[in-house]
Amino acid sequence: MSNSTLPNCNIRPMGKISEAFVVLGIHSFQEACLYIKNLPYRRNLNKEDLLCVFKEQCGTCSTKHAVLKLLADEIGLDDVQLYCGIYKMSAHNTPAVASYLKLHGLAYIPEAHNYLKYKNQILDCTFADVNTVNFVDDLIEEIEIRPSQISDYKVKYHRDFLSKWIENNVEIHLSLDELWTIREQCIRDIASN
Repeated sequence: MSNSTLPNCNIRPMGKISEAFVVLGIHSFQEACLYIKNLPYRRNLNKEDLLCVFKEQCGTCSTKHAVLKLLADEIGLDDVQLYCGIYKMSAHNTPAVASYLKLHGLAYIPEAHNYLKYKNQILDCTFADVNTVNFVDDLIEEIEIRPSQISDYKVKYHRDFLSKWIENNVEIHLSLDELWTIREQCIRDIASN
């Protein structure tokens, strides 16, 4: 993600998210994206309150991109959208999960990932290291969502996808709950990397 890809718009305090950025001395959408991208990847205690990203100084793909989408809405960047995509999380695109997937005999596991789109360009501000998760080439499907859909809606969407995936891949001898447990460990492995 280069700065030329991002919209260059000044931040004025127009709501709680834009105010939080201004308090930090961040005055453009590009600066806000860089700030969010550089925060550690870690689950937030209460992602229903998106100010948690500022309070806890961390976030996941869900909370980081929901904050940026709300910022875009507050400052009038209507062409920035929030997406949830399902990609094939594998050793190739997410090295931190390689050993755990191998342990369970999985080449990949479908993972839900949030990101932004601007002028049909994917903007991923999840990790400071751009190579940590490279999902674009392994994207299976995507839907546009609202920031309020990063919790229960995203989990249901993801679990429904996994249920169908298990049904369509008879060689996968795991239940949905077993697969979800493997997925949760993969997320912990990513966070500890």
